Amino acid sequence: MDKLTHTDNKGKAVMVDVGDKENQLRIAKANGHISLAPETIRLIEDNLLKKGDVLTVSQLAGISAAKRTSDLIPLCHNIVLENVKVDTVIDERGVNIVSEVRCTGKTGVEMEALTAVSVALLTVYDMCKAVDKKMIIDNISLIEKIKK
Repeated sequence: MDKLTHTDNKGKAVMVDVGDKENQLRIAKANGHISLAPETIRLIEDNLLKKGDVLTVSQLAGISAAKRTSDLIPLCHNIVLENVKVDTVIDERGVNIVSEVRCTGKTGVEMEALTAVSVALLTVYDMCKAVDKKMIIDNISLIEKIKK
């Protein structure tokens, strides 16, 4: 197993020093799913939930979250993001969300992609909680990491 990068030789938490790294194109993709009742899916499709357009609001929440990742996760670097995409797709069991985050920098954007998906899914949950008490958020994962 590789050594943990966020701890010093005494086991204390530290931010990784990326000062000597070269700038590279960094791309990360993540996905996740929220299971919903069939009636909830219909309400989303027909845009009948009181809080509004679930898919658009969750997409915007995911984009905003990616941009604020370093505010939420203490040892993440503040990264200038070049692009954040969040796609929301209804399937037969609920909503699948995929994010793609890009930057040219010294460190990757995996946490930003994962944060985008997580917050987008939480937003779907928040917007649907009045009508669906059995929602399940699952399968949040990093699906691709590219460094060029």
